[in-house]
Amino acid sequence: MPTRQLLISLLLVLACCACTRQDRENNVPATATGTGTAAAERPRNSVDFVKATALPTDIKQNESADAIVRVTVQKGFHINANPATFPYLIATELSVGQAKGTSVSFIVYPDPKTKTFSFADKPLAVYEGTMDLKVRLKADKTSPAGTQNLSAKLRVQACDDQVCYAPGTLDVSIPLNIK
Repeated sequence: MPTRQLLISLLLVLACCACTRQDRENNVPATATGTGTAAAERPRNSVDFVKATALPTDIKQNESADAIVRVTVQKGFHINANPATFPYLIATELSVGQAKGTSVSFIVYPDPKTKTFSFADKPLAVYEGTMDLKVRLKADKTSPAGTQNLSAKLRVQACDDQVCYAPGTLDVSIPLNIK
């Protein structure tokens, strides 16, 4: 093979392989410039469209109170309700950790909206916009007075009108003031 053709072939191979190690691990295709780091090129994840924050909660020792986790879904997207309409859909689910003297009694999910989508045979129960999840907490008499953070994880799967994105988990910190 002549040197010029060999050089061109080598440059083509290098251009095709010019992606970062992270891009290869995440299966991100290379762009025309040879790197796959452009945000528009990356695969999307549900956490790109959903945010969650917890409001501060005051609770007295040996009493119960509701902690609020506020979930906001970007306009044009929805997340599956809890419970999800079909078993194969990933329901929105909040898991709350434990702290000394504090326990979770139950979690209340909001009433869903029922919407029809072209990809489903029947309407789906979904959440859109901003909604609150209520976490009923109980602080027993051994719960240390003062402020603490209760860790939680919110698992979601965001979809638009045509596609669902990879499910993701958001870390949430619930600020507690034990009195």
